Amino acid sequence: MSKAKLEYIWLDGYTPTQSLRSKTKIIRNFDGTLDGCPMWSFDGSSTEQAPGGSSDCLLLPVALFPDPARRDAYLVMCEVLSPDGTPHPSNARATIEDDDRDFWFGFEQEYFLWNPVTNKPLGFPENGYPSPQGPYYCSVGAQNAYGREIIEKHLDYCLTAGINVEGINAEVAPGQWEFQIFAKGAKEAGDQVWVARYLLERTAEEFGVAINWHCKPLGQTDWNGSGMHANFSNSLLRECGSREIYEQVCQGFAPFVQEHIAVYGADNHLRLTGKHETQSIDKFSYGISDRGASIRIPIATVENGWKGWLEDRRPNSSADPYKVAARIITTVKHASADVFVATNGNGIAH
Repeated sequence: MSKAKLEYIWLDGYTPTQSLRSKTKIIRNFDGTLDGCPMWSFDGSSTEQAPGGSSDCLLLPVALFPDPARRDAYLVMCEVLSPDGTPHPSNARATIEDDDRDFWFGFEQEYFLWNPVTNKPLGFPENGYPSPQGPYYCSVGAQNAYGREIIEKHLDYCLTAGINVEGINAEVAPGQWEFQIFAKGAKEAGDQVWVARYLLERTAEEFGVAINWHCKPLGQTDWNGSGMHANFSNSLLRECGSREIYEQVCQGFAPFVQEHIAVYGADNHLRLTGKHETQSIDKFSYGISDRGASIRIPIATVENGWKGWLEDRRPNSSADPYKVAARIITTVKHASADVFVATNGNGIAH
């Protein structure tokens, strides 16, 4: 009788930043499909999701990936439900309004490979700092690139698992790296980012290295922080061919700055200072090819006749992609409704 290992993965109830949790279930004669993954439960009192006197929470499988590191194994991304079957308050995936999968998302996930002994990034000396940033971005060579064996193995794991990784690169500080995830559908994009994060944590374990997701782990120094830039589009942005419509959508974000910042990751005030390719946290701006703006209009969108996507540069590295996507969708739908009225529903600005 064949047996398969199913690694159930979920988000705990810690605030302001949730953590990944997982546990393994052994299934006999598993058919390799999401439908074959049964509902499971866990002790929510140990994850800040339930009181001890009524501790059961439910795990609803929502995405399935082959486990690249273990034989006869799968990774099962789950939503957390309360005992009555309703979405748990910590379950942001359930708040995404994108059932028609009209929204496409590309997340640029930055992070630091962290030495748990020195409590500093890989490549930092025990005392003081390395040479100033400049030579590390997209670098090659042992004097500038640190931890490449980890990120290359992580890349291979993601590809084997079927995660749609668009690329990787070394970032501006020693030990800082980035991977990019793209998916058609907001929930699918969030699923893939979280499973990629899980695989990165597990890959780094093999090397005795930690992952630091904090947006400014080096404090108020002259080192860049870490972001999770959110590239997004819907059918309007992909097809309109109108600068005016793009500007109306961008302007639609201006009244909701606080609502976006509230879900764009903890301690973002440390990162969004107006320096290091960021706009100030209390300001909103947009511009073509402007990496110092809140929202960048990519030059590729302009060159394609104003058919493409936008990039919200404010989400930070520890943000929940489910929450980020849910908020962006709400704002874009609101702005799109205004565009529909302004154009008499024909997609042509007057």
